[in-house]
Amino acid sequence: MNTTAFGMLVQILLGIAGGIAVGGGVIALFIVLDMIPRLAQLTRSYHRVHWYEGAMVAGSLVGTVFDFWNWKLSLGPWSGLVVGLFHGVFIGLLAAALTEVLNVLPILAKRLKMIRFLFGLLMAMVTGKVAGSLFDWFVYRK
Repeated sequence: MNTTAFGMLVQILLGIAGGIAVGGGVIALFIVLDMIPRLAQLTRSYHRVHWYEGAMVAGSLVGTVFDFWNWKLSLGPWSGLVVGLFHGVFIGLLAAALTEVLNVLPILAKRLKMIRFLFGLLMAMVTGKVAGSLFDWFVYRK
């Protein structure tokens, strides 16, 4: 196998691994935050919880496809208002769910018997976020 094929294989494997990591993290966040059951509880629509789940999966899939193939939709000037409204509702729900479970990390550390390492875990998360942001800003966007 030559170096070009090996490089492409490494890129494919890293892409798949990154996608699994990010997807798993997002799903874990939604599960920990209990967003969908909470939304069903607030709207008194437990019988439609599968619709909420399907909408989240379909939205993620459609957004990924549009981003991956660089597709664009031009629906007119008022479509931005509707999309912005939906984004605002989603961000509001996410923020409300985060405030309800603000103590997730200490509880998780206690259950996993990692209280001694909680500071290191938080620092690793912050360092990773900062390193990723700096990489995106200085290397990827050049």
